[in-house]
Amino acid sequence: MAKFLIVGLGNPGSEYQGTRHNIGFRVLDALAKASNISFEDRRYGFVAHCRVKNADLTLLKPTTFMNLSGNAVRYWLQEEKIPLENMLVVVDDLSLPVGAIRMKPNGSSAGHNGLKHIAQILGTEKFNRLKFGIGNDYPRGAQSDFVLSTFPPEEDNLCNERTSVAIEAIKAFALSGIDFAMCHYNNK
Repeated sequence: MAKFLIVGLGNPGSEYQGTRHNIGFRVLDALAKASNISFEDRRYGFVAHCRVKNADLTLLKPTTFMNLSGNAVRYWLQEEKIPLENMLVVVDDLSLPVGAIRMKPNGSSAGHNGLKHIAQILGTEKFNRLKFGIGNDYPRGAQSDFVLSTFPPEEDNLCNERTSVAIEAIKAFALSGIDFAMCHYNNK
């Protein structure tokens, strides 16, 4: 049975719950709920396991805070003996409109500190990612405040709808690979 590590990036703590920066946590929480599983507080993160047909998914929400996400990722890749090509990082993206989904097999961090730390710790930027758009409607110099803000109700509703699409994209990645998932879920 193929094993996969699905990492949702975010920050632990109630003060970050529901923020734009925590969309990775939100997607994994929705996947866990849909799979009727719950997270356990484990080393470097909240972890849950589920199966999707012949794929064994380890879901990870790092508790290392965004800027040190690579520590949790490295630990759980090694702990579960999962090859790097079977990892998918779910991350917020400022360059995409709210709710837009883009899957990529690699790329730069584009200034995202979570992706930057993962690449630094793993020594490569060649890892799969699912970017979830959070918009970029903020004044110059206010990026930090924006990513740590919550979504207004209409955007929040859109994110709920798009989260189910992200879950289907994650399943497609695990069952059919990144190329198939990109073809079927990018621009959808």
